[in-house]
Parts: sequence; C-alpha cells; structure tokens
Amino acid sequence: MSQAWRVAVVAVAVVVVVSTPLVWLVDGPDTGQLVGASVQGATGVGALVWALFQKPPVPAPQPVNEEAVDTGRAEATRGGDAHSGIRGPAGPGGGSARAEHTGDAVADGPGSSAGTGIDHRP
Repeated sequence: MSQAWRVAVVAVAVVVVVSTPLVWLVDGPDTGQLVGASVQGATGVGALVWALFQKPPVPAPQPVNEEAVDTGRAEATRGGDAHSGIRGPAGPGGGSARAEHTGDAVADGPGSSAGTGIDHRP
C-alpha cells in the first residue's frame, strides 16, 4: 500500500471514529441510531488499525551486471582452491555476467579446483 493510500485511510478512519459520538449527542438516539453509530465506530477503528499495521511495499531487486576482465592466472595444488574471477551465487534480479581474457587455470591433486572466469555454483 502506498503512503498516500495509508494517509487517506487513516484520515477517513479518524473522521469516522470522531463523528460517532456526535450521533449520540444529537437529539437523543434511539436503538437504530445507537446500533448504526456502534457499527460506524467499529468500522472506523478497524480501518485505522488495519492502516497502521500495513507494511510498505518491498522494492524489486535490481539486476546486477557482473564482469571479470583480464583476471590472470589461478592455480590450486594439493587439494587447494583458487579463483581469480567472480565466484558465488548469481546476483539478485538476474542481470548479465561476462568474462574476458581470463587466462589459465591449473589444478593439481585430489579435490583441487581452479577457475579464472565466472563461477555461479552454490
């Protein structure tokens, strides 16, 4: 809900809640007027509480453009891990990823890993 709508709902609710006692003060209300005023007051209070507890909208994530350029050499030996580019989950909201002139990657030994570009593995 936008801020303008929130202000409008709160303003209407305040008017409704404040106008309810005026019905009781004018001309000695009968049963129907009391019931109507009670419903009017309850509606106003409910609308006011509802408006106050609304959360503002969450903006959508913006696309992230990732780039790895001329990253050089990555080398991992004996179970090590090396990376000279972009590593980790993809950015929120999509976007693009680009790798240029990433060079060599060398891995030596069991469980070893090396990379020089973009690695979006979890």
